[in-house]
Amino acid sequence: MGLLYTSGAVHSAARAITRRIRTARGASLASAALGLAVFFDDYGNTVIVGTSMRPVSDRLRVSRELLSYIVDSTAAPVAGIALISSWIGYEVSLIRDSIESLSEQVAAGLIPSAPELGAYVMWLNAVPYHFYSILAILLLLIVVWTRRHYGPMLRAEHRAVREGKVLRDDATPLLPTEEVLGAEPTGKKQASGWLFLTTMLVLVVVMLIGLWATGAAELTRFWETPFGEALMNADTAKALFWGGMAAYFVAFAWILLGKIMTFREVMKQTMRGMYLMVLPNTILLHAWTIKSATDAVGTADYVIHGAIVAGLTPLLVPLIIYAVSMFISFNTGTSWGTFGVMMPIAVPMAWRISLLHYPNNLEIAYLTVFASIGAVFGGGIFGDHCSPISDTTIMSSMFSASDHIDHVITQLPYALTAGLIGIILYALFALNLTQWFILLPAGIVLLVVARRVLNLISSRRQKLPPVVPNYILE
Repeated sequence: MGLLYTSGAVHSAARAITRRIRTARGASLASAALGLAVFFDDYGNTVIVGTSMRPVSDRLRVSRELLSYIVDSTAAPVAGIALISSWIGYEVSLIRDSIESLSEQVAAGLIPSAPELGAYVMWLNAVPYHFYSILAILLLLIVVWTRRHYGPMLRAEHRAVREGKVLRDDATPLLPTEEVLGAEPTGKKQASGWLFLTTMLVLVVVMLIGLWATGAAELTRFWETPFGEALMNADTAKALFWGGMAAYFVAFAWILLGKIMTFREVMKQTMRGMYLMVLPNTILLHAWTIKSATDAVGTADYVIHGAIVAGLTPLLVPLIIYAVSMFISFNTGTSWGTFGVMMPIAVPMAWRISLLHYPNNLEIAYLTVFASIGAVFGGGIFGDHCSPISDTTIMSSMFSASDHIDHVITQLPYALTAGLIGIILYALFALNLTQWFILLPAGIVLLVVARRVLNLISSRRQKLPPVVPNYILE
């Protein structure tokens, strides 16, 4: 980013894109569309979408708070329900392990039967009960299209459009690009937008190849392993590293061969680009430290034990699982950690309690297990989406160059809206309304109504128009 910014490639690309996208709504929708397109990994999503769209959104007066919300809402929520992603292998493996534990209990004579469906089939059946992610994505698309925000985001968007300030006064962006690298370069030869486009394509292509190679079976030719199968076992961090280094060397060679900057200037801006990462990495380090501490003292186990000691009816299990998963993921900042702790408990508990209450009704048992799996994933992603110590939340602030606390505060009302509607839907499930094709449309209606009401309340309290003007670049 240091090279792309100081060479002028970022600014050239932004000018080229804004010839076609000339409104704030257009920039927001384009960011959301790109986020949905980069469905294969949440980390890759934050890097690609935040880096690519920030120059465009800045030019069209989209607040950094909104951009980071778009990036965050199309990261974990999308990767968590995508049919092919770096998440699905881990998710399916947890379900498979839980099924195997039930089979062992059948062999021991503790329960009469275990689920006969495969882990991947159970994952597919659980997706419609993955209420949080579905509602979070829909809420994002609704507010971006209507420009009817609520909470602190309403104020942030009015500020950006009216005053041209994409950041509030005294904000501390995690990537202080302008402070470290200076203003837009002028008065010298600048790189074209093709450099920016090329490096982003190299980043994506090499990362995808890296995901394929690191997740492939132990073969001399990694392409002999189907890509979807490899993606389930891929090393995302290593693939991102390869993609980032490849993109850097492309920019390095392009700038030198094009005589845009001297070798000395290239190395100077490289070091400045590295300096941009010091603050974000420090925050990530502290977040991981807090997660390790909560794991060490058994926070998750304590919460789970308190939730299951009381006698539960089968249809109440998904609601309890969802609430506990939300609490754990928000306080530990990890979705995968929450999955790992909750799934081995959720599936056996849902199955055993269902058979205890309805010994001859496997339909209730399967529905309860499907809903419980969706509750684990939805509750885990809730915390990943809005916890201030979540690595994905931090990376969304980082690559959108937003103030991290501003990002958390402005996004939290939206996450809570989707999260609370999820609780209502699981409560309806507990009242024997178990069909997802009824629950999900009901949740969407509740989402639309809640957003409209909250928009009007925020508008009156903040004395601002409920609809943010759509800035148009002249």
